[in-house]
Amino acid sequence: MNTSIDNENTIEPVLLNDWHVVATSEEVVEGELIPSTLMERDLVIWRDSSGQVHVWEDLCIHRGARLSKGFIASDKVVCPYHGWNYDGRGQCTLIPASPNETPMKKAKTVVHYAQEKYGFVWACIGTPEQDIPHFPEWDDAEYKTVVCGPYTFKSAYRALENFVDPSHFPFVHAGVNGLMDNPDPIPPFKVWEEDGVLHSSEVQVTQPYGDPREVPVIAYYAYKIMRPNVAYFKKRLVISDPERAHEGREADRFCTYFTAQQVSPEQSIIRICCAMNFDPQPSDADVRRRQDLVYKQDAEIVDTQRPERIPVDLRAELHHSTDLLGMKYRAWMREMGIKYGTV
Repeated sequence: MNTSIDNENTIEPVLLNDWHVVATSEEVVEGELIPSTLMERDLVIWRDSSGQVHVWEDLCIHRGARLSKGFIASDKVVCPYHGWNYDGRGQCTLIPASPNETPMKKAKTVVHYAQEKYGFVWACIGTPEQDIPHFPEWDDAEYKTVVCGPYTFKSAYRALENFVDPSHFPFVHAGVNGLMDNPDPIPPFKVWEEDGVLHSSEVQVTQPYGDPREVPVIAYYAYKIMRPNVAYFKKRLVISDPERAHEGREADRFCTYFTAQQVSPEQSIIRICCAMNFDPQPSDADVRRRQDLVYKQDAEIVDTQRPERIPVDLRAELHHSTDLLGMKYRAWMREMGIKYGTV
């Protein structure tokens, strides 16, 4: 597999050799070429007739035209400029201007590692060094899963740090995730690293619209940061209105699997998958309506943060004990040597 790229030396191996979401599975329809950008690399995504997904450089090796401007015919990607045909391995099989000639072996696109998991299309533009982070509820029959997004943000890292920060709820999400007139004090909580993953103990907050059921709850968030661009929480829910307590169960959970696609150091696309085991289950529309509201509110504030690239030197911004997980996240990235998208 050809994975050489021009900016290989400017992207740290921990990012280059990791899996990144570049689309949702639903976005990649058979017969269509989907352009995408990952860390300033222009990609083209497509699905063949067997359902297999492919992620390539959006570049014809002949004269550099964008393959995404072409079309698919008989499971071949056809360049829009001179009609060169590329098969699923990225090999050119036909040069229309010389149809009887066998194309040279060098007539091949740059093919990247690609797979589908958890409702997303993942790509690695280096060589994968580990598996895609696990989402335990995806294969649990008790849970309904709903993919939401995409949501545009500037910094992927600031968006992720916001995702694991419950202290902003009463102000950014007043009346939804918190109460501005009566913000929750955030009691001390623990953060630890285990098998390369950052974990937090539960953090308790009050939420007037705590999940798609539109019911007030006391929520207990437990977070994980699995990769620089992938995080997760499991939220334990207790309905706070005694008259509606019968609508919930002790086992009720709402989980979110968060992914960030770095388009560039200051442009990102957030996609999430929500999982819940309520009975009765909310509709997909109910789930997406609440997530669309929350992430719009988040982006309106997170995109005002300066500098836009997140500082990994903890001396660059003021921190509080309630920022413990964010502080650990920044220090963790600094230890990894991540410079792309940071200052």
